[in-house]
Amino acid sequence: MACNDCVDSEVDMWKIPLIALNMSVRRELGLRLNPRTTVAADWMTVAEIMDFSFLEIKNYEASKNPTLTILEDWQARSPDASVGKLLSILAEAERKDIIEDLRDSIDKDVRRYLEKKSEPPLQVPHIDSHTQERSGITLEDEEGTPELFDAFICYCQNDFKFVHEMIKQLEQTDYRLKLCVFDRDVLPGSCVWTITSELIERRCKRMVVVISDEYLDSDACDFQTKFALSLCPGARSKRLIPVVYKSMKKPFPSILRFLTICDYTRPCTQSWFWTRLAKALSLP
Repeated sequence: MACNDCVDSEVDMWKIPLIALNMSVRRELGLRLNPRTTVAADWMTVAEIMDFSFLEIKNYEASKNPTLTILEDWQARSPDASVGKLLSILAEAERKDIIEDLRDSIDKDVRRYLEKKSEPPLQVPHIDSHTQERSGITLEDEEGTPELFDAFICYCQNDFKFVHEMIKQLEQTDYRLKLCVFDRDVLPGSCVWTITSELIERRCKRMVVVISDEYLDSDACDFQTKFALSLCPGARSKRLIPVVYKSMKKPFPSILRFLTICDYTRPCTQSWFWTRLAKALSLP
């Protein structure tokens, strides 16, 4: 079945990442797939087509919204998690009724995603060459030679004390790693989103995500994490490294649950923490 026949025929849905679908569409999918029924395929059938294992699907039964959970996990682990692929899966599960019911909502989300992607960055004039913008955005940029880093540090302001410790342990020791800390290294006066995307995609080999309750409420951290995941679906290039340094009251973000965590909260492994993190950041 050609999925582009189901929605906006002018857009190649296979090239639209799943993050284009907002929560309203995901909730509607849950309302239609969560109920167990013998009449039509439910979320379990969709999860099987997505190649989730039997044990993974059994674990999802405990979720209040298994459809929402499998969408987030599939988005994080699969390199081909796109709107077109999702439509193809629904068609394979013989749930064309869902495609028809949500046709307008999906079209709306995709159009909004494409419009937002094509918008020129605020406060930045239109330029023909991206090279011009890449010069002079960090402290040690030189003309024609952009500053490069071993890792971009994704953090919120409440966790800045730990970021200082990270600088001390990884930069000011024999590891001699070069970290990109936005508040320290980026020059003022540029569009935050444009510069952040530039640094994560072109300047930094990896990204360390400092996870905390405050991180979960940060729009900037949310953007940085999802942008980095979109560059390496399933984290196959080991681009993202989640770090937990203090206990949390809120649940760990499901979008990162398939990545190995560097956990500073366990006293029995603290002595290995910096060595493991440094080694991971030193890999080619």
